[in-house]
Amino acid sequence: MQIKRVGVPVASVWTDPDSVRPIDAPAVTARPDIAGWLAQMTRKQTIDLCDEKRLQTQVLFGDDVIVDDIRGNWAKVVVPSQASAKDTRGYPGWVPAVQLSSPNLGAGREKVMVQSKQALFKNENQLPVFSLSFGTFLDLIDVQGAAVRVDSPAGTGYVNTSDVIFPFRRPKDTGEEIVANAMRFLDLPYLWSGMSAYGYDCSGFSYSMLRAGGYLIPRDADDQSVKGREIPKAEMKPGDLLYFAYEQGKGYVHHVGIYAGDGKMVHSPTPGKKVSLTELAGTIFEEELCTVRRYWKEN
Repeated sequence: MQIKRVGVPVASVWTDPDSVRPIDAPAVTARPDIAGWLAQMTRKQTIDLCDEKRLQTQVLFGDDVIVDDIRGNWAKVVVPSQASAKDTRGYPGWVPAVQLSSPNLGAGREKVMVQSKQALFKNENQLPVFSLSFGTFLDLIDVQGAAVRVDSPAGTGYVNTSDVIFPFRRPKDTGEEIVANAMRFLDLPYLWSGMSAYGYDCSGFSYSMLRAGGYLIPRDADDQSVKGREIPKAEMKPGDLLYFAYEQGKGYVHHVGIYAGDGKMVHSPTPGKKVSLTELAGTIFEEELCTVRRYWKEN
């Protein structure tokens, strides 16, 4: 067992190496092209990622993974920042070993977080390297006017100051602020197991919006639905997480949305759909709402 860091902007965590199809080649290279990968897939091929359970989750640049095994070009990992009932240490799966880097030498430094949907990372010579997703955390070295200098798996480099926030210099987000962040992603296409600004699944969306606001919650909807503070349905407020279960709310939890107020939720619905603002009244969601959980705290 060893600790590695994700060395690419977005690493997809696969169920096993055999889950990768020829169409998925752009996602498993040393420099994955996530936007290109998604753009070339048909709607059915995108849906098949879910129906055939090919993907497990995704991990962002700089996040730690625990490597349990190396088999050929693949690493068997767990993601400690993504709590899961599947493994007590974190979310399990397989990633291309070439997408992993050395342990974090900047541990203990203050972190900045990418707040823009995407932010350009430049090397020490101010040359573009790649774009980072919203929610990426970087180890701060110093602030140099319009840029912050950071440590990363790609070496030291720069990100525009306007693209980041200093999360530990400010209070954690309120429920309203969580909703405001979520609303920025309206019309973003759903991606099964997605955890980046290129696409989210339902629980990846709630996880990522809460993590960006300062709250680390479990990765999957069913695990999330038994944590946090349970809130009576009549008392839910913006930023609360709404969970939906089959059998009119009595069965397996299969979906999560973020309550946006006024009887609506913002959520990443299902393969083939987009992040949407949805009215609850008179819909299947009203019938299937099984629990409301609050992770955010009043400042």
